[in-house]
Amino acid sequence: MDGLSAIIIISNIAVVLALSNGIVTVFGQAKIAIAAIESISRQPEVAGTVTNTMFISLALAETQGIYGLLVAIILLFANPFIPIYIQYLMGT
Repeated sequence: MDGLSAIIIISNIAVVLALSNGIVTVFGQAKIAIAAIESISRQPEVAGTVTNTMFISLALAETQGIYGLLVAIILLFANPFIPIYIQYLMGT
C-alpha cells in the first residue's frame, strides 16, 4: 500500500467517525427534549422559560452535527492531505 492509499483510507475512517457524530447528536437532542418536557410537566408556570432554554440548547447541539458533516464533506471532496503528500513526493 502506498502513501496515497493510506491517506485515502485514513480519511474515509475519519469521515465515518465524523458522520457518527450525527447519531450522537440525535440522542443528545432527544435527551434535551425529554428533560424539557419533564420540567414543564412538573412546573407548567415556567413553560416559556424552559421552552426558550430548550430551543437554545437544541441549536447548540445541532451545531455539533453540522460541524461533523462539514468535516466529512471536506475530507471527502477537498482533502487537504493529498496536496501535501503530492508536494512531499515532488520534493524528494
